[in-house]
Amino acid sequence: MSFREQWEQFESQFLSPYATLSKNTAGRSIPEEKCQIRTDFQRDRDRIIHCKAFRRLKHKTQVFIIPEGDHYRTRLTHTLEVAQISRTIARSLRLNEDLAEAIALGHDLGHTPFGHAGEDALNQVFPEGFKHNKQSLRVVEKLEQGRGLNLTWEVRDGILNHTGSGNPHTLEGQIVQIADRIAYINHDIDDALRGGIIRNEDIPKECLEILGYKHRERINSMVVDLIEHSFNQPYVAMSPEMTRVTNKLRDFLFEKVYIGSLAKAEEDKAKRLIIDLYYYYCENPELLPPEYQESKEEENDLERRVCDYIAGMTDQYATAQYTKLFVPVGFKMD
Repeated sequence: MSFREQWEQFESQFLSPYATLSKNTAGRSIPEEKCQIRTDFQRDRDRIIHCKAFRRLKHKTQVFIIPEGDHYRTRLTHTLEVAQISRTIARSLRLNEDLAEAIALGHDLGHTPFGHAGEDALNQVFPEGFKHNKQSLRVVEKLEQGRGLNLTWEVRDGILNHTGSGNPHTLEGQIVQIADRIAYINHDIDDALRGGIIRNEDIPKECLEILGYKHRERINSMVVDLIEHSFNQPYVAMSPEMTRVTNKLRDFLFEKVYIGSLAKAEEDKAKRLIIDLYYYYCENPELLPPEYQESKEEENDLERRVCDYIAGMTDQYATAQYTKLFVPVGFKMD
């Protein structure tokens, strides 16, 4: 038996009957020869980590747009926190840890520069509308390396359905959907406290009493409740009481941080930057990089290519392109 086959046998013997076994994957769009060492889900994880879209996440906004401090979260650190929480939950529930990790690492690959401000801007101007989960799927299916990463169906399903009303078909996908919320609720509170946007005494007292007064205590409370409520069940979910308190904390963030706070003071500028870039490249397609010059799909028109290009930008690159295109440079004289 190969190392991969030995691990697949271990999964069959040890994992929960509700787990997604690597050997039972629905497979890839383009069939490939199996790896002798890694399972299909382990290969997907590695492909995501090594792709360019993953590396660009380090310079994309989580909540604070181009923060001056070194310790504010970026889209990359958010992704790593989601992956860590997902792995802890999957291991405890005896579900497929590799599948959960791969989905978590890929779930935000399609996120725009400037976080949800950039997403809102592209959704406003792109005729088909823009959602970062759909763009993340597009990255791994078509854009990365010019042909996509050819990931397994289970990972692609988890990436597409990780947010909103999405309904992942695997329990590992359900884990990531909830871990994403656990991560951003808690680290956004941490960043907002660091930035002076909120104070500890502003956080609803009931939430603190139930979840804990410290960052690590709140994450632990949510994760432990989720594991205890989901153990040996054909679903992954928090208890009704924990769900209620978690949603209350999320509502608090929308009221005090996500809408109208100092953390969002630069959002209108960021949206205008994205919109101006979009219209400029639509009017001047010859300035697009070579890989975006020609369509490889019948449905891929100019606006689609411009949207793909801008969505892949980092905050710094988008700002630099805007400066290059719209900000005049002083005339040099001897």
